[in-house]
Amino acid sequence: MALLQLSEPGQTDAPHQRRLAAGIDLGTTNSLVATVRSGNAETLPDREGRHLLPSVVRYTEAGVIVGEEAKASSIEDPLNTILSVKRMVGRGLEDIKSLGSRLPYHYAQERTAVPRIQTVAGDVSAVEVSAEILKALAMRAEETLGGDLEGVVITVPAYFDDAQRQATKDAARVAGLKVLRLLNEPTAAAVAYGLDSGSSGVHAIYDLGGGTFDISILRLNRGVFEVLSTGGDSALGGDDFDRVVAEWIMRQAGISDDAGRSMLRQLMHDACAAKEALTRTAVTELDVDLGNGARWQGLLTRDQFNELVDPLIKKTLGPCRRALRDADLSREDIQDVVMVGGSTRVPRVRELVGAFFQTEPLVEIDPDRVVAVGAAIQADVLVGNKSDDEILLLDVNPLSLGIETMGGLVEKIIPRNTPIPVARAQEFTTFKDGQTAMAVHVLQGERELVTDNRSLARFELREIPPMVAGAARIQVTFAVDADGLLSVEAMEQSSGARASIEVKPSYGLTDGEIETMLRDSFEHAREDVEVRRLREEQVEARRVVEALSAALSEDGDRLLNADERKQLESALAGLVALVEDQDHEVIRKGIQDLEKACEFYVERRMNASVSQAMSGHKVDEFE
Repeated sequence: MALLQLSEPGQTDAPHQRRLAAGIDLGTTNSLVATVRSGNAETLPDREGRHLLPSVVRYTEAGVIVGEEAKASSIEDPLNTILSVKRMVGRGLEDIKSLGSRLPYHYAQERTAVPRIQTVAGDVSAVEVSAEILKALAMRAEETLGGDLEGVVITVPAYFDDAQRQATKDAARVAGLKVLRLLNEPTAAAVAYGLDSGSSGVHAIYDLGGGTFDISILRLNRGVFEVLSTGGDSALGGDDFDRVVAEWIMRQAGISDDAGRSMLRQLMHDACAAKEALTRTAVTELDVDLGNGARWQGLLTRDQFNELVDPLIKKTLGPCRRALRDADLSREDIQDVVMVGGSTRVPRVRELVGAFFQTEPLVEIDPDRVVAVGAAIQADVLVGNKSDDEILLLDVNPLSLGIETMGGLVEKIIPRNTPIPVARAQEFTTFKDGQTAMAVHVLQGERELVTDNRSLARFELREIPPMVAGAARIQVTFAVDADGLLSVEAMEQSSGARASIEVKPSYGLTDGEIETMLRDSFEHAREDVEVRRLREEQVEARRVVEALSAALSEDGDRLLNADERKQLESALAGLVALVEDQDHEVIRKGIQDLEKACEFYVERRMNASVSQAMSGHKVDEFE
C-alpha cells in the first residue's frame, strides 16, 4: 500500500527541507556572504578558499570583473576600477566630490539625481556597481548551497540615512535579490555574539571598517536585542588610516601632491600593506616604486604609525561619549566592548578603545566575519527556518523626525533613538479661518529651528473643510519600517481628506553632517530653548492679533462705541509693535495685557452669540 506524506496547510511537503537564505555584509573595502548550515552560521569561501571578496568592480569592454582580479587591476586602470563604492551610495555629486582624491573618477556631465561614473563600458551609478558585488556574493552562496536564495539580509552602517538605505535596497533589486531586511551592522554583530556567547547586559559595539565607523550601545537579555543609542561617522575608517600613511610616504619620498592616479593607488596599496604588517610586528620595511626605475626604501615603526593614526582613532571616541550620554549610561555600565571591522585589528585601536571603556575589548569572533555571521542568523529566522521568538531585534532611528510648525519651528514626532519599526501620530490644527490646505514639511535633526535641520520631503493636504482657526483636527502619522525607511500621512479627521508620501532618496548630506547635527544640538541646547520660547510667543501673538482683527471687522461697530473701539485698537497696535521683540517675556506680557483689555468685548460677543442662538426658542427647549 502506498503511503501519503501529509503536511499542514501552508507548510512545505518536504518538512525537513530548509529554505535557503544568506546574510550579506556589503562593506566598503571587503564584502562577505554567510549562511546557517547544520545549526552553525558561517561565512562562505570562493573556489580558492577566500572568504573576503574585495568590494572592487572593474569595467572593461569585454565585461565586468569583481573582487580580487579587479583589485589587482586598480593601479593600472584606476578610472575603470571602482573602489569604496559604499561611500558613494545614496549621495549627490557634490557630496561625492567632497570626499576628495579618495574617489578619483570621472563623472558624467548630465545633471541627474543619481551621479554616474564614466567607464569604458558606459556610465554606471553607485547602485549598479553595488549590484555587481551583490551578484557575485549571491552566486557564491547559490553554488555552495546548491539552490536559489529565497531571501537575504543585507547589513548597513547604523548611521546610513534614508537615501543610503534605499539605494542599498535598489542595488539588491538590480541584483535580483529579495531583501528580507536591512540590518544595522552593529546589531548584526550583537546577534552573533549574543547567540554564540550567551551574553547579557549592556554592551558597546565598536565597528570600524574600511570606510565607516559606528558605535552602538545595546542591552542584551534572553535573546532580546535593544539598541539604546547609536553614533558614528559615515566617512571614517581604515581607508583613512591608509591615506595618512600614504601621505607620510609621500613626504618621506619627496613625491609631489599632483602625482598621477596610478601612483596614488600604488601608495594606498603600499600603505595598507604596511598597516597590516604592523599589526603583527613592531617595524616594517617599505619599498616604493617611484617610476622610471627609481625606488624609495624606508622603515615605518609601530610608534610612528600610532602617531599618524591617533587623531583618527580619537575622532571615534567623541561619538562613543555621545552614545553613552544618549543612553543615560556611564562607562562603568558597559559590560564589554565588541570589536567589529577589519580596522579593529590595529593594536592601537584596541588599546585606546579599551582604555576609554575601561575594559578589555572582545575579539573572539573574526572582526571581519562577525557582521555577516549575525546577518545570516537573522536571515535564517526571517526566511522561516527558525521561530521568530528565538530572537528579537529592536533597532533605533538615529536622528529625530518631525514637521515644520508656525514660526519656523520643528515639532518632533519620533525622537532619535526610538526603537523601530515604529509609528507615531500627533494632532495639529489650522492657523487661519477658512484654511483649506496645509503644507507638511518633513524634517530630520535635533535643533529647534527648521533652518538648522535637514529637509526630507514636502507635500500638501488639501480639501480641508473651511472652519474657524483651530477647529480642524489634522492627524499626522510618521511610520518607520524595520529597514529604517519613512512614510508620512496627514488626515483631516472630520472629512477623511488625506495625503501621504514615502520619503525617497534625498541627496545633499555631506560627510560630517549627521555628526555635526548631533554636536550642534548639544552645543546650542540652551540657545535653542530660548529661540523656541521666543518663536512660540511670536506665533501666539500673531494668532491673537489676527483673531481680534477678524472679530472687530465682524461686529466691532455693532458691539462697541467709538471710545471702546479706539481703546481696543490702541491695545492691538501695542501688541503688533511687540511681535518682533526679542524677549519672549515682553511678548507674553503684551498678550496678557491685550487679553485683559478685551475681556469686556469677549463677554459681549459671547452674550450676543447666546442671544442669537436662543432667538425664536423657549427656555425649556434648552433644558
